[in-house]
Amino acid sequence: MPLLRNATTGTIIATRVDRLSGLLQRAVGLLARSSVKHDEGVWIDECRAIHTIGMRATIDVIFVDRHGCVLRFDYEVVPNRLSLSCRRAASVVELGGGALELIDLLVGDRLELV
Repeated sequence: MPLLRNATTGTIIATRVDRLSGLLQRAVGLLARSSVKHDEGVWIDECRAIHTIGMRATIDVIFVDRHGCVLRFDYEVVPNRLSLSCRRAASVVELGGGALELIDLLVGDRLELV
């Protein structure tokens, strides 16, 4: 399973991140999980808006451009939020709630799956 790494600083952000590109994978995302640990999550391709309707876990969200550069991030997004978006985003990374409090991440940092 790929690692999520901050290519700008070399820091490993999460050790278990799935890349979701298929329609069904993207539709389900983290909805089926009752909890999401700090070191796990998903990278959703071709996505600039998410919702947490029906989720059971709080998540941290990172919006990235087509180069993987961080545009915006949100801490502790609660279940049943209708919409969260970033117009310029190409992909969204969702991690377990609180994950971003454990690392240094800045707008402009470049993320990659390795």
